[in-house]
Amino acid sequence: MSDYRVPEGKKLYRSRRDRKLLGVCGGIAEYFGVDSTLVRLITILLVLVSGSGFLAYFVAALIMKENPG
Repeated sequence: MSDYRVPEGKKLYRSRRDRKLLGVCGGIAEYFGVDSTLVRLITILLVLVSGSGFLAYFVAALIMKENPG
């Protein structure tokens, strides 16, 4: 079991600053505090392996709100 906890008030948004396509990977990287290149590589790997990762990316882009700040 992990002791990782999300700080109060922290929300997942699409990034405005770190975006290549729609800001989903940049937003995930900002949320978890990791390098966005790593998130992008994992996303590309999932798309190549499963094929459904491409659909998941665009669904996430539709669901996630853009960062208001």
